[in-house]
Formats: sequence, C-alpha cells, structure tokens
Amino acid sequence: MKKLHLHIYLLILFVSIGNFAQTNTPNWAYNATIYEVNIRQFTEEGTFKSFSDHLPRLKNLGVDILWLMPIHPIGELNRKGTLGSYYSVKDYKDVNPEFGTMDDFKELVNEIHSLGMYVIIDWVANHTAWDNIWVQKYPEFFTRDEIGNFIPPVDDWHDVIDLNFDNKELWVEMADALKFWIEECNIDGYRCDFAGMVPVEFWDFVRPQLDEIKPVFMLAEWDTPEMHYAAFDMTYDWELHKIINRIYSKENNVNNLTDHIEQDINKYPDYAIRMQFTDNHDENTWNGTVFERLGDAIETFAVLTYTIPGMPLIYSGQEAGNDKRLEFFEKDPIEWKDHNMFELYKQLNVLRKNNPALWSGLKGGSYKVIPNNNPESVFTFLRENESNTVFSIFNCSDQSIEIELLNESADGDYREFFTGKLFEVAALAKSIKLKPWEYRVYIKN
Repeated sequence: MKKLHLHIYLLILFVSIGNFAQTNTPNWAYNATIYEVNIRQFTEEGTFKSFSDHLPRLKNLGVDILWLMPIHPIGELNRKGTLGSYYSVKDYKDVNPEFGTMDDFKELVNEIHSLGMYVIIDWVANHTAWDNIWVQKYPEFFTRDEIGNFIPPVDDWHDVIDLNFDNKELWVEMADALKFWIEECNIDGYRCDFAGMVPVEFWDFVRPQLDEIKPVFMLAEWDTPEMHYAAFDMTYDWELHKIINRIYSKENNVNNLTDHIEQDINKYPDYAIRMQFTDNHDENTWNGTVFERLGDAIETFAVLTYTIPGMPLIYSGQEAGNDKRLEFFEKDPIEWKDHNMFELYKQLNVLRKNNPALWSGLKGGSYKVIPNNNPESVFTFLRENESNTVFSIFNCSDQSIEIELLNESADGDYREFFTGKLFEVAALAKSIKLKPWEYRVYIKN
C-alpha cells in the first residue's frame, strides 16, 4: 500500500510540474556572489567554530552565499587517504565530528544569517560511503553487479558505492534527508554534487517540497539545460571555464569565448543562472592553482567572471592569493595573507551588487558583443538593464594591442570603474590602446 501511494503521488507531481518553468529563484540571489568554503582546510583547527572567526572578513569581502563543502561524517571503510573524501557520506543527517557538533553547525548558520549572508551545503545524492547507515537499513537502495556486489559509480571512486534511483523508496528517504537540514538548521539551499548522474526527475520531485518549507537556492554540479526546467537555479559553466584556461595556453582565442556565450544564451532558459569561475575545489586540487593555469591573467579572468552573464564564484583562499594545490584527503590548511586579490574581489562585489546590468537570471542585464577589429584577442561587450549600462574591454592576450570599435553601439559618456576616470567612448573608438591582459570596465554616466 505504501508503494502504491508513493507511485500515485509521483504521478500527480510529474503532471503538475510538466509545464512548470523554474522562475522561483530567491530575490536575494540575483545580485549575489557565491563563495565556496573548504572547512577542513580553512583553518588550522578545521572546525565550524574556527571558520566562524572569518565571517566578518567574508562579509567585508562582500560575498553573499556561502557554499559549504560536505559537512557530513566521512566513511571509514575503503577510505581514501588519512581523512577521506568529503564526498563519501556516512550519514545524511549528521555532521562530521572533526568539524564540530550539530549545535556548532546551527550556531554557524545563525551567525551567517545575522550578517545578512546565506548558506547552502554540498549534497551527495548519487552515492554514499560503503559504511553509510543505509547499507544495513536499506540495502535495496544500492546498485549491484551481476553477482550481487555493491559497485562504485566510477571505477576510481573506490571509497563510495552507487545508489539506485530506479527504487522510488530511495526518493522519499533522500527527500526526507534534504528537508531535514532546512527544517532543523534553517539552511538556504544546496549545491548538488554530480547532479546529472541522478535522474533529473528526482530533483524535479524534491524541489517543490523544499520550497514549501522556505524558498531555497539550488546549484547543480552539471551543465545541461534540463536541470533548470523545474529544479535548479544555477548550473556550472564548465565549458567557459575550460575556454578561459585554453585562451591563456593559446589553444583557444576570444572567438571561442564569444561563440560559447552566444550559444549558451540560446541554449538555456532566460531565467537560468550559469556559475562562472576561475577556480573551485576540483580545479585547484586536480588541475592546478589559478597561478598555474592563468598566470599573468588571473585578475583579467576574475573580472571577466563578474561582467559576463552568470554568477561569479570565489573558492577558499583565492582572495588571499592561495598558490598551492590543497590536499583532498589530508589536512592542508590555507595560508591566509594580505593580497591584492582581496581588494579586487571586494571592488567587484560592490560593482555587481549595485549595478543591475551585471545581475543574474531574469533580473540581469542583456548582453551584446561590440565588434572590434581584433576579435581573436580583444573581447568588447555591453551589458544593459534599463538605465544601467556596463561596457567592458578585455585584452585576452600577452601582447600590447591597439583596436578600434566597428560600430557605435557603446557610444556615450562613461566612468572607468577601477580608476574613476571619465571617458567618452566615441572618442576612444578609433584608437583604444591596451597593455597585455589589460581590462577596463566602463559604467555609463
């Protein structure tokens, strides 16, 4: 009888969301910047309480959404390294004792909210640790091979085992666990790991249930349009990130960048938010720091992520110029130091928050490429939202370049954001001289 009721419920739900467009993004997210928090490496102690000491600094930096990497207990069976992977979850309804207690976490959430910021937590729905409490309680939830053994979702991920979402009972238990953190701890949403390996129908099933408790913000670690149809507010723009890296290594040029953005705009719903980034925990650990991948262009591409359509991400330590690959399975604290990137990110957060032309999704500005005579090296584009206009120029090369604009779309009186100098773009259009990797962001007066 329980299964019959569940199937009827799912049928009604899928019919009801069949024509639903996901436009219920919380208002506070449209001009927000997201910051990824690696609790283990953030401080020497690696705890919720020690991380809370950084909250005033992060508030001063101007970030809005704090995404905490997985906070759950980590599996011990088949563990990788000494401390294990955050993404090997032993219990969906508890916190990692290395980080503190459940009360410590609730206190952290309250402190974040008291400063006017929001918190989402990482959620690993596709797989669990081998010793997750569900293995004994619900063995039918797991995928098995032809001889009945549990299997990992990816061969190299030998510390986790795959969940079988063909079992709809799993959907109910997983939804219950997701609701737990909103009801008990008042979090504001989720970043969903490996989201595309879970049926999108599950996410469509669970999102309305979460929104019934409170409006949530949902980020999918995936990059396909259907994730936005009913479940997610934001997805990763992985391809743009790769193009940025390839521009620096001279494997791509600006034409690849402009083509991708245009295709992205046409491919995704207008309410979809794409997350833009130069770094995250995967990139830093496995593919290299921003200093390794972007060298002299670190600032250039950081500014780019704030001016193109989407929402910018800052990863733990970027604002302090972190120049080491953080260990994933061991303790490896970030070295906090004064660095010019802090002031740059702070300025960019002020710019984004106060100028609707740079907001995200339905409340963001339009995007238009302004043609120039060197489109392979120089990216010139306009973002507009009613009376707010931002005109950006990026020399995406290691050469000094002189360009001219090929039409008058950007004409007008502007103030360059970083220098405060006034410019008349029509006068500049015939000859704009740019140093290697130089960027300019003009705000229309």
